[in-house]
Amino acid sequence: MTADAKRRNATLIGLTAVVMWSTLGLFGAASGDVPPFLLNGLCFGVSGLAATLWLAARGRLHMLRQPVGVLAFGTLGLFGFHFFYFTAIRNAPPVDANLINYTWPLLIVLFSALLPGEKLRLHHVAGTLVGLAGAALLVVGDQGLELDPAHLPGYLAAVASALFWSSYSVLSRRLGKVPTEAVAAFCLATSALSFAAHAMVEETVWPADAGEWGAVLALAAFPVGLAFFVWDRGVKQGDIQVLGAGAYAAPVLSTLLLIAFGFGDFSMRVALACLLVTLGAFIAAKDMVFRSPPKGEVAPTPGKT
Repeated sequence: MTADAKRRNATLIGLTAVVMWSTLGLFGAASGDVPPFLLNGLCFGVSGLAATLWLAARGRLHMLRQPVGVLAFGTLGLFGFHFFYFTAIRNAPPVDANLINYTWPLLIVLFSALLPGEKLRLHHVAGTLVGLAGAALLVVGDQGLELDPAHLPGYLAAVASALFWSSYSVLSRRLGKVPTEAVAAFCLATSALSFAAHAMVEETVWPADAGEWGAVLALAAFPVGLAFFVWDRGVKQGDIQVLGAGAYAAPVLSTLLLIAFGFGDFSMRVALACLLVTLGAFIAAKDMVFRSPPKGEVAPTPGKT
């Protein structure tokens, strides 16, 4: 497999995280009244434990043994993002906080210019901005933005959440030699910190029935589980600019899922948001979609190595 093919495959694998994150709204709604930090602790605990058992069964448990700095980096990335996001929506209007938080894909694209071997081009920025416009149209809707100075702590927390996740995603590229399996340790540590935060600021409300527990397990399996493993593979080996632009598909897909399951109605606004996000991703992925072999390189003949 050529280097371009490996990069393309890693990018596609990373983009499956965006699809999984789009189920957060649906499964989150189905999980009942479980408070955010408790839900975070449960989900990361289940996903981290499942991944650890999987590694143990295959004799790969040693991959969890990483330098303290690596473990701290991964834990701060996962927990820091969720901590500041939850703080933001508690201290500012959710629409405002969500829109500020959703600058993280744009920040990933911009920060990627600092990585060795990466070149930030105009179409990367243009595609990401078009995607941001689609996400903004969807997130803000008819409610508008308040941006009341009284909610400044919430706005700052939303900025912090965006910075935490974009920095974690970009800096993960610098830790390319750290195996993706180490994410299991990040999940377990994030679970422990989430339970601690829950004990300090939340009232305990457990899932009420089997359906709500099923939603918690679905969250742990995909958007708060496998998604972080495939995202790690994508940002380390794939096209990080395409991943950043493609991330704007998450709020659109999430809205479409909620509509499909009866939690909303389709509208021209949703249709336009879908169009803008798709167009933005396509613009940002221009190099990957239309890339041709380097001059003088001959495509391999089928059946020959």
